Amino acid sequence: MAKNQFIFYRALFSLATICCLTASPTYAQTENVSKLFREDAPLEVKLSYSFQEIKKKSASKAYTPTYFHYKNEAGTWDSVQVEVRARGNFRQERCMFTPIKMKIPKGDRKGTILGGNKSLKLVLPCQNAKYSNDLILKEYLCYKLYEPVTPYFFHTRLVNITLTDVQSKQSKTYELKGILVEDDEEIADRFGAEIKSDVEINPFRHHDTTALKLDFFQYMIANTDWSSYYQHNIQLMQLPTKQYIPLAYDFDMAGLVDAPYAGVSKEIPIQSVRERYFRGVCRTDDLYAYVRGYYLEKEEEIFKAYDYISDQMDPKEIEKSKAYLDGFFKTLKNETQFKTEILLRCRK
Repeated sequence: MAKNQFIFYRALFSLATICCLTASPTYAQTENVSKLFREDAPLEVKLSYSFQEIKKKSASKAYTPTYFHYKNEAGTWDSVQVEVRARGNFRQERCMFTPIKMKIPKGDRKGTILGGNKSLKLVLPCQNAKYSNDLILKEYLCYKLYEPVTPYFFHTRLVNITLTDVQSKQSKTYELKGILVEDDEEIADRFGAEIKSDVEINPFRHHDTTALKLDFFQYMIANTDWSSYYQHNIQLMQLPTKQYIPLAYDFDMAGLVDAPYAGVSKEIPIQSVRERYFRGVCRTDDLYAYVRGYYLEKEEEIFKAYDYISDQMDPKEIEKSKAYLDGFFKTLKNETQFKTEILLRCRK
């Protein structure tokens, strides 16, 4: 074994015990997952509202009442009264279908597929195009890729949704794929934690191992549309131990998804969302060595996430996506690339 490899793996071994003791509190994984997220098969759903109305109400964050229809285990349709509003500034301005925040009154959700969820996010395609459903599948894949990496992830469920735009003259219906994402309060309850919204906390105060795993993940999927400091596409959760845990969501701008509307900020020196650019903060060399080794150990498990979409996407597209993801692991396995593309680009 080469000397530098020996040093790397010795550091990895010595850190493994420390990180196992500190990365996840012993109380953390009390999995209390609602019925909705216990199944992986897409849920058949029907939803109706006025696209124009919810966009008009978006500034005031006012909700519109409607019904969430779903196909139950017996194959018949049930319904739950819900309230919906638009969310996501970028997609509201540029997309035909607006992402939705959905509130479910306590008395209505009990005993239904939505039981245990006070609210949910519904991710929809941007446009009604042939490729749109594939983009949703790729964004769903990003959520599933993150699950083997950390216990701090949002549960998700694919839906096949019949969405009706209730217009004054004539309604119009669309057949789409979507993603139901659990509310941040649900993940906080699972860890006995508290959501800290609209606060600016220096990323160096975040739990370092968890934060660096997230930094590597965003680099893996080639996502630069996030900020731990400003809580852009990041929610911050404080554990009872007072540690701050960053939670990642909204991956439609990632290079792995490669949406046609995705772009890169002028502040980031890359030309395309398909180019990876590391945006994590600088930590100790030992911690970087640990997280690097952690991802390499998880490589096979991470790739298994493709099983969630294997029967819903063209095999050629899946192989193309896998090849792109493999580029991340090649960087980790190459000393020079790892140093140049990750270590030397960390933010001080």
